[in-house]
Amino acid sequence: MTPPEATGAQAHFRALEALYAAAPINQLFESVLEIPEPGIARIRFQVDARFFHAAGAAHGTSYFKMLDDAAFYAANSLITDRFLLTTQFNLLLTKPLSEGPVVAEGRWVSGQRRVFVAEARLVDASGEEVARGTGTFMRSRIPLASLPGYRSE
Repeated sequence: MTPPEATGAQAHFRALEALYAAAPINQLFESVLEIPEPGIARIRFQVDARFFHAAGAAHGTSYFKMLDDAAFYAANSLITDRFLLTTQFNLLLTKPLSEGPVVAEGRWVSGQRRVFVAEARLVDASGEEVARGTGTFMRSRIPLASLPGYRSE
């Protein structure tokens, strides 16, 4: 039995998930995006030693990638016509992150027209928050439908 086709917001969420999976950068990161509802995004990552700094924990660039992506997709889940761009992102790293699964949870905070604010947090395998971030995202001139990977069928 074939599942029914997604429509409306659900189709947009599935198209954003496909866009995430198609992004070349995500070939470097074992991760999966899930958008369960408007303004919410979850990305499950697998951190391994390839992302470590010299002291044996995840480098800050990995934290940024995970937090920015989760906040970005939470905000872009509210916009169906344009790709958003990160214009600012603040990080708070509270605990070293070692190998294993981690979840980035993004949530839209404010904004509905041109500029959006969203936040994200990273949770390790034990359920402990290891970092959080807040970003500002702006509408671009890039139509979502023009991007390879964005499929809103």
